[in-house]
Amino acid sequence: MAEQNEKAFQKQLGVNVGFQSKKPGQKKAPGKAGQRYWKNVGLGFKTPKEAIEGTYVDKKCPFTGNISIRGRILSGIVKSTKMNKTIIVRRNYVHYIKKYARYEKRHSNLAVHVSPCFRVNEGDIVTCGQCRPLSKTVRFNVLRVIPKGQKAGKKGFSAF
Repeated sequence: MAEQNEKAFQKQLGVNVGFQSKKPGQKKAPGKAGQRYWKNVGLGFKTPKEAIEGTYVDKKCPFTGNISIRGRILSGIVKSTKMNKTIIVRRNYVHYIKKYARYEKRHSNLAVHVSPCFRVNEGDIVTCGQCRPLSKTVRFNVLRVIPKGQKAGKKGFSAF
């Protein structure tokens, strides 16, 4: 059964919870034993094991909910995890000043929805995908988390 930690009863769309078969010998519901809906978002991102085997219900999750990832794919460093299922991601970049022929450091903050299948801490590097507006400020969803201690790949350009 799904984790019930909200006031309203939480269930996945399209999954028949409590479905009773007409025939007495059959199991409760069609599908696998877990009766859990999950999908592959594509674009080379793997579905996390927690999304497949977990019991959480999140309609804004790109793996188990009704959200499609389209548009931009961005990455940044987690700055704040104080909100419920939402994080703030800091994206650092450089801006060219033509008059001085030099660059200046700039940054932008991005509000990103994080599914319960990810364990995110401050300082982690996250990859986010654009989706439909989920709230007033949230338009992105976490697709991948690289913990703070691990390297993202080869040696090269890093955050400031």
